[in-house]
Amino acid sequence: MVDDLTRAHFADLMEDLKASVEAVARAQREHAQLTATATAAGKRVTVVVNANGDVIQTRFSSDIEELTYPEIAAAMTKAAQDAAAQMRRRTREMIAGLKKDQARLPKLSEFLPGIPDLADLVPAAPEVSLAPPGAREGAQVAGKADGAMEFTDVVGLGRKHSGSGPNVADGGW
Repeated sequence: MVDDLTRAHFADLMEDLKASVEAVARAQREHAQLTATATAAGKRVTVVVNANGDVIQTRFSSDIEELTYPEIAAAMTKAAQDAAAQMRRRTREMIAGLKKDQARLPKLSEFLPGIPDLADLVPAAPEVSLAPPGAREGAQVAGKADGAMEFTDVVGLGRKHSGSGPNVADGGW
């Protein structure tokens, strides 16, 4: 009898899990189709971003020439940031809906007491700066306290400078 109840409970759990995975797949498809649009500088600059926040279209109004180049550049940045912020907000709303649906599923720790739930192990993402590169105060390369860059995707050429002949550091370059 207990074995039948356990099997029935497991079958229900698997159906719930399958429905949850299907909901995630549906949300991913819907999300991939989303765009967000923002304007700046009195609607002289319009920027459209895709679901990833990538700029996919930029439009200028017919009176764009009334702006200086620095004003156009600032308007482009503001419109792109506003559109990307809209997309992040919409994405968070979609994820919140999925999390609400998934919250009714039992957690791993309910089956194996003492084991941490996977969601508890994922660290929070750091806040991403919207400041231009030159304006980032105290910016450091991730993982390096001294700010030194470390390249990990480098392919060695298998040769070293012999000390004779021209060198990149020589004045002849």
